[in-house]
Amino acid sequence: MPANAPTTTTTVLTVRALLLDMDGTLVNSDAVVERCWRRWAVEHGLDPEEALKVVHGRQGYLTMAVLLPDRPMELNLADNRVMLAEETADLDGVVPVTGAPAFMTAIAGLPHALVTSADEALATARLTASGLPIPATRVTAEHVSASKPDPEGFLKGAAELGVDPADCLALEDSDAGITAARAAGMRVLGVGPRAVSLSPTAHTYDLTDVRVTAPLPDGTFEVHVGA
Repeated sequence: MPANAPTTTTTVLTVRALLLDMDGTLVNSDAVVERCWRRWAVEHGLDPEEALKVVHGRQGYLTMAVLLPDRPMELNLADNRVMLAEETADLDGVVPVTGAPAFMTAIAGLPHALVTSADEALATARLTASGLPIPATRVTAEHVSASKPDPEGFLKGAAELGVDPADCLALEDSDAGITAARAAGMRVLGVGPRAVSLSPTAHTYDLTDVRVTAPLPDGTFEVHVGA
């Protein structure tokens, strides 16, 4: 190797299951998220740029509660239903995260679950628009009583797979999601630019540098992150 060549490292994580966030992790939906939330922020007299700092990873009603803390929750829940319908109908610019199609093919035979703050309809619409398979095991907004950063969704995903949370690897892109996964006792692979400053267990800017090995007799498999 030339003396001035950049060094590369690979992180190897031994796990029994993968718990996958959707937006920002498997699907790039930033364009539609920004369109819808900018519009909502302006309608409510908020700075859109400030609003966009807290929208990722949470269910919409919780984002609204953060931005308008004195607002009655029933109004947030009503607005959230409208927002979900708008986001489900608007698929312009929804594309897979780079490397996601190959990654999903590679993990097809391994224990994995979708854990997303989207509801079932929105998750189905975005995964389908991105050409990605819909995991058989899914924890969507309808299945939890508390949104990320609460760990409920990740704990339910692990339970449905029958895997101890400590043996799971969560793939996440946002502060709320990474906080939730950590609270569930899981290691975290941060995906994308939002995750880089959040000190996940390992980090990648997309899924092209993530590969998995075949399961060993004890049911574990390795996730290699890096070149």
